[in-house]
Order: sequence, then structure tokens, then C-alpha cells
Amino acid sequence: MLSYVYAAATSCQLLSSVLIATDSNEILDLCAENGWSAMMTSPAHPSGTDRVHEVARKVKADVYLNLQGDEPLLRREHIEALLNLMKDPSVAVGTLKTPCTAGDMNNPNAVKVVTDNLNRALYFSRATIPFARDEGSQPRYFKHLGFYAYRPGALEVFCSLPVGSLERVERLEQLRFLENGVTIKVAETPFDTIGVDTESDLHRAEKILLQRDSDDSQRLSRGRKV
Repeated sequence: MLSYVYAAATSCQLLSSVLIATDSNEILDLCAENGWSAMMTSPAHPSGTDRVHEVARKVKADVYLNLQGDEPLLRREHIEALLNLMKDPSVAVGTLKTPCTAGDMNNPNAVKVVTDNLNRALYFSRATIPFARDEGSQPRYFKHLGFYAYRPGALEVFCSLPVGSLERVERLEQLRFLENGVTIKVAETPFDTIGVDTESDLHRAEKILLQRDSDDSQRLSRGRKV
């Protein structure tokens, strides 16, 4: 999985550098074998944002992206959408959403997000939101994709705050920002992903990746014939 994520990240020329942050010696060894840039971080971090914060204290940058290693369907377009959000200097935290499929509507592992008219996150939940009270109403549902962009100051704020009650209940770290009045700007992308949290997720992702690799091979083959 990690090789797909790293390949997608390094394919985006808008990024000045790509670094794998891990607390695993096994992953660190894998990175060394493949020549991937990597950094060992503390095993005590309760969230990915805390891990990015540790990296930010050692590697200076204007914007940090959190592209998680269990998202093998990451695309260059996801990264570009995040970076486009951060062109606005007033945006402290950015993330992505995509139209929610019927299969993910009631899936608690597929986090839903509701945004306002300015594309600012109102809430993230494992529940199906918004709730359609009236029969026949057809709200638009959006799935949250777990990719983030942060300003350094936002990382400092996040790590200075205690775990909030909503964050604790939903087990969603991004709610700590919302509970403390930090705006999260959300960009929409047509490209869905599968965060691999379960064995079922792994099988779904493998099937898609195998088909994608097959399609790429066929395109290359046709190109050579031409």
C-alpha cells in the first residue's frame, strides 16, 4: 500500500519534498530498501496530526500535507486540490470531500462531512448526515477523504489543545479543530478513495488497484505499438 501512496505523492511536482513519517522499524527498513525519504517518529502519538506536528518541528515548510499510508488510491489530483485550497493565506486547515456512494452511506468507516455555502466544514461524523427527516427529500451526501493540509500554526494549536468530547465520541481527530473554532476548508473532488481500515477494505482496494494496473499496462502496450 505504501508504495502506491509514495508514488502518487512524488508524482506531484507541486510538492517540494515527500517524507514518510513512521514509528515502525519495519517500515523504516522498507523505506531504506526502496530509497524513500523517511523519518522515525514517536510511537506515543495519538493521531496522524500529532505525528505531522513532530515532523514540522524538525522540517520547516509553509504548508504540510498529511497523506496517510493506508490510502493506496491516493491520486495526484487529490494533492493538487489540497494545495489549491492553501493558496488562500487565510486557510489554516484544508481537507477533501467526494460524493458519497450508496454503499458508503451507512458505513461508519466512511466518514461523512457537511459544509456551509463557503465550503467550510460544519461537522464530520460516522453517522449518516444530514438526516433526511421528510420522506422524499434527497439531500446530497459527501464522504470525507482523510487527506489534510496544515499551516504550521494550526499544528501548534491542535497539539496544545486537549482531546474534545466530540473527538472522543466519534474518534475523529479533525473535530478538535471544529470544537475550538478553527475553520477547516473543504475542497470537492470527483475521485473517491478507500481508506484501508478493515480486511474488507483491503480486498476492495486490491481489486481496484489490480484493475488500474492492468489498464495502465494495456495503455502502455498500445503506445508501444503506435
